[in-house]
Amino acid sequence: MTRQSKLTIAIAAAALAVLGGTALYAQDKGKVTSASSADKYTLVSPSGIPFSDFKGYEDWSVVSSARTDEVLKVIVANPIMINAYKSGIPGNGKPFPDGSKIAKLQWKFKKSTEAPFVVDVPDVFTQAFVMEKDSKKYPKSGGWGYALFDYDATTDKFSADPTGVSDCGHACHVKVAAKDHIFHPYQKR
Repeated sequence: MTRQSKLTIAIAAAALAVLGGTALYAQDKGKVTSASSADKYTLVSPSGIPFSDFKGYEDWSVVSSARTDEVLKVIVANPIMINAYKSGIPGNGKPFPDGSKIAKLQWKFKKSTEAPFVVDVPDVFTQAFVMEKDSKKYPKSGGWGYALFDYDATTDKFSADPTGVSDCGHACHVKVAAKDHIFHPYQKR
């Protein structure tokens, strides 16, 4: 290998290192605006909540479901929060413990063309509204942090909602402060 070849390789490696470092720095500062489904956990909300805090939400247990005129919603929670629900929280007046996490997953819906009866079924996934309990990190909002991650099916990309929490954040959840800021009870099954 010639001296020129070695120099070219060294310059290329240095450039890649700088570009990689720049990408990681931007990611850490919440400047990554969208990511593929595979890379969604690189996103950080404007409020500073990383989507990676909710890694594995796809397999969490169902708490409840809801429907508006626009979307179907499935509310899921991590094992810490599910155990708290099963122990009687928030009905027993106790707050959810730190480490509790909940996600409201939303889909546009359509009428089933296969069912022999009229039923709405999920169609296109649209967003994940997430909350995490950390009393030290979020003392001004009842111990809860809020974030919204949108999904664009046409590009298969997630993005941190630039408005922060346009759907419903702490101001919305104050209405249920007596239930530790959680709207949905754990449904019987």
